[in-house]
Amino acid sequence: MYKRVLLKLSGEVLSGEGEKGFNIDKIIYLIDELKSVLEYGTNIGIVIGAGNLFRGREMKELSPTIADQIGMLGTVINALYLKDLFEKHGLRTVVVSQVTSLPSIRPIHYDDINLYFDAGYLVIFAGGTSNPFFTTDTAAALRAVEMKADILIKGTKVSGIFDKDPKKYEDAIKFDKLTFDDAIEKELKIMDTEAFSICRRYNMKILVMDFFKKGNLLRAIREENVGTLVVPK
Repeated sequence: MYKRVLLKLSGEVLSGEGEKGFNIDKIIYLIDELKSVLEYGTNIGIVIGAGNLFRGREMKELSPTIADQIGMLGTVINALYLKDLFEKHGLRTVVVSQVTSLPSIRPIHYDDINLYFDAGYLVIFAGGTSNPFFTTDTAAALRAVEMKADILIKGTKVSGIFDKDPKKYEDAIKFDKLTFDDAIEKELKIMDTEAFSICRRYNMKILVMDFFKKGNLLRAIREENVGTLVVPK
C-alpha cells in the first residue's frame, strides 16, 4: 500500500460538475472517502483547484497574471472551507501556503510537513505554486515531490487516461499504464506537460482515476487495478 499520497482534486469536486460554489453532499462524499484512507494508515496531502469559484481562462477581460492570482486565492478559499468542515467531521487538518499569512494558514516548511503527518494531520496545500502561469496540476507535482509522496493521485470524473475524450468518443481507448515520455509525446491532456515533466524528473508516479466511484480512492491506495498509472519507464 502507499504510505504517503498527494491527492489532486478539481474545484468541481466541491460543487458538482459544471456548477459553482459548494455542495455539502459532494463534500460529505469527499470526507467519507478520505476517512477510509486515513483509517487505513496513509498520510494524505491535498491540492485542490478553484474551478468551483474562479477559472482564470474564463476571465478574459483580465491579464493572465491577475487572473491566475485570483485563481490562487480561490484555492485558498477552498482550502479554508474544507479545513473547517473536515475538522467538524473529525479529520485533523492543517492548511499550508506561501501566498497568504491568514491566521488559519501556516507557511510551508519541509520539516513541519513531516511533523504534521507524524501527528496524524491531513495537509492541504493552498495557493498553487505561488506563481502565476502555472496550474494546480503543476502545483500538485511540485508538492508531491516536496512532501516525498509515494505517488500523486489525480481524481477525475473518468476512469483513467484515454487516447481521446471518452465522453465525446465511444471508441476512446483507455491506457492501463504509460510512461511519462508516452504521455508527453501523445500530448495527453489529462495533466499539464509541466506536471508530467516534474514527475518524470523526480521519478514520481502518477495515478489518474475516477474519484467519483465510491471506494476507488482506497482501492488506489491498496494498489489495486484502478485507473491509469504513469511511470518513469
